[in-house]
Amino acid sequence: MLPSWGIYAGTAAAFILIAIGLTKRLGPEWAWVNRKIIHFSIVPAVLMFYYGKIPAEVFSGAALVFGLFQLWLHPKKREFSWYQIEHNYGEVFFAFSASVVPMVLPREYATALLLAMAVSDGITEIIRHFYFKRHGFNVKLRKHWTGSFGYLATALAIAFLLLDAGTMGKIWWAVILTLAEYQGWLDDNLAVPLVGSLLFLLY
Repeated sequence: MLPSWGIYAGTAAAFILIAIGLTKRLGPEWAWVNRKIIHFSIVPAVLMFYYGKIPAEVFSGAALVFGLFQLWLHPKKREFSWYQIEHNYGEVFFAFSASVVPMVLPREYATALLLAMAVSDGITEIIRHFYFKRHGFNVKLRKHWTGSFGYLATALAIAFLLLDAGTMGKIWWAVILTLAEYQGWLDDNLAVPLVGSLLFLLY
């Protein structure tokens, strides 16, 4: 008999698979945008996790399997070129981070952090992509304040909706995550969940 969470997990997986299929139509030249669309596609899974429809261990296990599959494609030189970029493991780090967060943090806080990882990060890179494209630059991995503004705005919205903290605590949470995304020493798909997890000690 199918477990009670099975239909929800299947539905959540369908959103992700549909996003992967649709972004394939855009092609490799839109790889940076495509991978963020796929980030957005985990939002239904995150919300189902938040409302208790998908257990943390199921969410975590699925993210881990997906991360391992994407990692396996890299050394094989069989990347899905429309969203995976050679020598860039951001999508792998994202999946691995998403597998850890719900297992080590309370549901409400984990949901806020997962949404920041998916939505805020996605908005950021899409804004930067179109900014550089409009200004005639080759669209590569680079930071710009326009994207960071988008990250901050969405992270603030998430904080005020989900965090159990005072106004300044919510603002500082969004600001610090924005800085974690902007820094260039550690991949933001690792930096944001790491910093966000440490910030939990203050909430």
